[in-house]
Amino acid sequence: MTIEVTPVSSQFEDTELEGLLVYNTARGPSPAVLIFPTVVGRSDLELGFARQLAERGYTAFVADLYGKANIGLPREECREMMLALLADRAKLQDRLLHVLATMRAQEAVDADRVAAIGYCFGGLCALDLARTGTDVRGVASFHGLFDPPGNLDGVPIAARVVAFHGWGDPMVPPEKVVALAAELTAAGADWQIHGYGHTAHGFTNPEANLPERGVVYNETAARRSWASLEAFLAEVLA
Repeated sequence: MTIEVTPVSSQFEDTELEGLLVYNTARGPSPAVLIFPTVVGRSDLELGFARQLAERGYTAFVADLYGKANIGLPREECREMMLALLADRAKLQDRLLHVLATMRAQEAVDADRVAAIGYCFGGLCALDLARTGTDVRGVASFHGLFDPPGNLDGVPIAARVVAFHGWGDPMVPPEKVVALAAELTAAGADWQIHGYGHTAHGFTNPEANLPERGVVYNETAARRSWASLEAFLAEVLA
C-alpha cells in the first residue's frame, strides 16, 4: 500500500488555499472524508488522521481555511484569523462549500460518497457544512464548537450528524449540548451526540496539555471516538 500526499491549490476570492489530498494510489475513486482543522489550521495532526483514513480505504482531504501563505503561523495569529471567519458565518459557509467542491473534483474522490469531519473550530465548520443543507452523506464534530450560525434557521439538514464531546469542555457547557440537540431535531437531522465523562476540550490531540484552559488530551476518549467514527463512516459512506 502506498499512501500519496498531494497538495491541491484553489482560489477562493482573493485567497489561495492549499489543501492536502491523501489517498491510496492502488485504489480508484474512493469514498472521501473532508477534514477541517483546529484553530491552528492545517497541521500534522490532521495529516495523521488523514493517513489513518487512507489506510482504511478512504480518500482524505485536509482543508486549508486560512490560506497557503498562513500555514504554520503561531496560534495567536491563527486565532485572529479564526475569529475573522467566525464574524461572518455566511462567508465562512461559502468557503467551506468551495473547499468541498475542490475535494469533489479530484480524481481520487468518489464524489457521490463524501463525508466531513472537524476538530475544535473545524468541528464547528463540519456542523456548518451540514447546516447549509448540502448533500454530504455525514459530518462528525470532535470537541467542536456548537454555536449556531444564525443565518440558516429553517434549512433542513440532509447529512447524518455525530458530535463527539468532552463533558468537561469549558468552551461547550451542557446547555449548549442540549441546544445543539434541539437544533438538529428541528432541522430533521439524523443525529447522535457522544459525551465523554471527565474529558476536556482537545481530547484527540496528544499535544494538548493546557489544563488551566480546559484543554487536555484523553487517550481513552480519543480511542473511543475514533472507533465510533469508523463505524459512522462505514454506515454513511456504504
